[in-house]
Amino acid sequence: MNITVFGMGIIGSRCADNWQHSGASVTRWNRTPKEIPGFVRDAATAAQASDVLSFFLKDSKALRDVFEQIRPVLTDRHFLMNHSTVDLTTTLWLAEQCKAIGCGFVDSPFTGSKVAAGEGKLMYYLAGADDAIARAETILPPTASAMIRMGEMGHATVVKLSTNLIAACQIQALSEAMALCLKHGISKESFAHAITQHGTASALTKMKLPGMLEGDFDTHFSLDNMRKDSVYALELAHALHLSLPAMQTVSQRMSDLCTSGLADQDYTALAKPYQV
Repeated sequence: MNITVFGMGIIGSRCADNWQHSGASVTRWNRTPKEIPGFVRDAATAAQASDVLSFFLKDSKALRDVFEQIRPVLTDRHFLMNHSTVDLTTTLWLAEQCKAIGCGFVDSPFTGSKVAAGEGKLMYYLAGADDAIARAETILPPTASAMIRMGEMGHATVVKLSTNLIAACQIQALSEAMALCLKHGISKESFAHAITQHGTASALTKMKLPGMLEGDFDTHFSLDNMRKDSVYALELAHALHLSLPAMQTVSQRMSDLCTSGLADQDYTALAKPYQV
């Protein structure tokens, strides 16, 4: 298999490594040039190098910009997989552009951060035509622990935004509970034991709480990326006249903290203002 990976950030670079380790021929592209094996500076040239094109880009604007750069060289031999978390309008737009060109496309965002990407254990949501999903299922295994079929085009995007809504709100709530207990003199150890044994404990709680307690906000998924995803979720809700008060509040909190200088830290930096 030959594959071009667009976006050499925390996730894309690790997925490219896993595909290469599986025996694939991997071409790599990034907006900021990197001195790494297989790197191609021109996006169109990178697209011409492979039949399969995989996108791990920051946001909707980046995805649209890169697509316009490669559009002139796309043909019916190409198969595109978008793993970037973008708004639903962009997913549906990209699907229509690919249909007009004749190339394949699957809506395939993922859940999982730096460690999961490194271990090839991302979980993908897949949406679109059955044949496109089936093809993606043959390509993604070196990077995946699971792949979940979500149905028609765009449904994977909606689910990804919804799950990030849960994660952001949960970490904000955990930050507040941690602050309340620690300020009342409860030890970190006692708090951690109580929370991880409680009915509200989750895999996310158990994964993120140790770093939050120690003030370690090493970036696995940045606060700015989570803020961006919350904006997309709120736009989706607004279009349906749905009120999401918890997400609205947490989105504004993330925006404020990004402005204060925490944008590039892990989204568990929601807890940072409560540190002594």
